[in-house]
Amino acid sequence: MSTPVVGVIGLGPMGAPVAGHIARAGFPVRVWNRTRAKAAAFAAAGHPADLSAEVVLSALPDVDHLERIAPDSVLGTWASRGTTHLVVLSTTSPDKVRDLAARLTRFGIAVVDAPMSGGDAGARAGTLSLMVGGAAEDVAVVEPVLRTFSSTVEHMGPVGAGTAAKLCNQIVVATTLVGLAESLDLAQRAGLSGPQLVRVLEGGLASSAVLDAKAAKILHREYSLGGSTDNQVKDLRYAVALADRLGARLTQTREAAALFEETVRSGLGGADHSAVFETVRL
Repeated sequence: MSTPVVGVIGLGPMGAPVAGHIARAGFPVRVWNRTRAKAAAFAAAGHPADLSAEVVLSALPDVDHLERIAPDSVLGTWASRGTTHLVVLSTTSPDKVRDLAARLTRFGIAVVDAPMSGGDAGARAGTLSLMVGGAAEDVAVVEPVLRTFSSTVEHMGPVGAGTAAKLCNQIVVATTLVGLAESLDLAQRAGLSGPQLVRVLEGGLASSAVLDAKAAKILHREYSLGGSTDNQVKDLRYAVALADRLGARLTQTREAAALFEETVRSGLGGADHSAVFETVRL
């Protein structure tokens, strides 16, 4: 399979640029998206069952969304048309990925989990970091596709390992974002210039990708997506569930999760997760 046909499901802020990078790298691309207008730039399937591709990538928010649009009848159709691998780019739970892999085995389709980090900016730039789980031979098949939109592709272990790594990533993102929100709130209360403080933070140990991507949103209180607060809550719930199963305390993560959940309850679930600042500043 030197140049497989690649299917992409879900053309949101991450999926659309991912599909674009894959196409520009020379792979034939087929897409399906609930909103047809977003698929106009690609060869689009009218129904998920119509997607004909050897490698299918799901950029939907979670495995649950994928399972709703790909019941057994659809999977059987994909398999009959030559689908051999399905890559889950979503952030989900290791158990859900492993359950999905067991289900797809019946159809001869291998599952690789490769959740994305780097946000919509990284997706547009093609510089995402992927944490990959799956059998080595399956990762080898899909890796050339993954590298078209990523600068880091790490094979972490068997199916589910990539997802566990992404939950670790989300802990760092969420707790750093809360720390940034608290820092800028305190600066404001102390009469400091927010932009000036950000410049100082950028030049020292407090510098981070989160600071680079989210400081301006907080300073301007403008929360266009980005990654949503709803998804941040979803990811943290999965992280906490994994921690509970493995006996990890995750003290700061649990406190951060409570702040993001409060932000959702305030009506900002669809806003960028930097909207946690609105909860922190109360």
